[in-house]
Amino acid sequence: MAKDALAEAGCYFDELNKLRALDPDVSQKTSELREDCKDFWDKIVQFLKIIGGLMDLVDELANETEREKLKALGTRNLLKFVANQREAQQQQLLALITEKMMQLKRYRVEYETLLKVEAEQNEFINQYILQK
Repeated sequence: MAKDALAEAGCYFDELNKLRALDPDVSQKTSELREDCKDFWDKIVQFLKIIGGLMDLVDELANETEREKLKALGTRNLLKFVANQREAQQQQLLALITEKMMQLKRYRVEYETLLKVEAEQNEFINQYILQK
């Protein structure tokens, strides 16, 4: 009954029989809540560390992706350059072939002309020898 009177006055005895202004059940629930909050905070800190590591990993992957993208662009540009260079070289070779074909045609005409001149000279020599 004395405990009830004290409880009505807002005073309580704890397990060590010390006088308290807070109900032992409320005090115990507050302690449990404090422990739960501490556990929750520890989990939040751990979660933030994991997220930080994940963000670092994602940033690293993004940088690697960007490097590979630039590398691919460089390779593609080099390939286009080589293709253009090859096409230009092909055009030069075709022009050289055309020039050489024209030169061959001139040499053939010159050769045929020289054959005719040789034949005429041989005929002239033969006629000259026969006249003597």
